[in-house]
Amino acid sequence: MTDGPATNLVIRPAVRSDLDAVLRLMQQDGIGPTTPRSATPSARQLEAFAEIADDPREDLLVGELDGTVVATAHVTWLRMLSADGGLYCQVENVRTDEVHRGRGLGGDLMAWIESAARERGAARIQLTSNRSRLDAHRFYERLGYEPSHLGMKKYLT
Repeated sequence: MTDGPATNLVIRPAVRSDLDAVLRLMQQDGIGPTTPRSATPSARQLEAFAEIADDPREDLLVGELDGTVVATAHVTWLRMLSADGGLYCQVENVRTDEVHRGRGLGGDLMAWIESAARERGAARIQLTSNRSRLDAHRFYERLGYEPSHLGMKKYLT
């Protein structure tokens, strides 16, 4: 983690008006089951956003440059019996706009999340990354993350 932000990225909780930008960022990599992108979020996406926004164990974050959303991450706080009842910080859907990659924005976003995890006393931060996202793997490894587990998924839809 750096001593301070490398960029002028402003990180804050997402609000409803950010949803289009968050979905646009998530669509950029084209990985996994996706809903075809339309001009407006679906009813299910709106419902999911409202549920996430109302849950104190969930943080949907956005990073802004000059008022434009250019990064996002979804953080879930999990209380576990392991780690002596420890708190885990689960990070998913980390995205930086493809035109802004390589400028340190993702690093600043992840540093912000690590700081929040330390403030809450989390035992660890964990994340998953699609096997095909080799650049993302190198990015996480540069930040000190280790490929310690094998993740498995079973899609039900």
